[in-house]
Amino acid sequence: MSEYKWCHGPSCHEDRTQDRIKGSKGSKVLRTRKIKQHTNSEWYSPDDVFNYFCSQGCLMDFMRANINRIITLAPRNEPLETPIEDPTKNTDNHYYSSWNIKEKGVDTQAE
Repeated sequence: MSEYKWCHGPSCHEDRTQDRIKGSKGSKVLRTRKIKQHTNSEWYSPDDVFNYFCSQGCLMDFMRANINRIITLAPRNEPLETPIEDPTKNTDNHYYSSWNIKEKGVDTQAE
């Protein structure tokens, strides 16, 4: 596997930043960024989205350009649900309220 991947952002090569300028005088170009793959690091995950995009802006550009194809891969025709116990309201001394929501069979914290 290569140590680098090219950014998949459709307009990454059009952003005018210093690190994208490549070439010699008279024949300069703006080039897509390379993304270092830290495969030897324990925190590396091959499925991380930022192994393929140099920034959140490039990721969003890709999403906007390909949203219909992405939705076709995994259409959502019904809502997802997680069973929970009845929520309990917690009120502290300063009249601030919060809701305690426990998922059934998932929450293992002792109370």
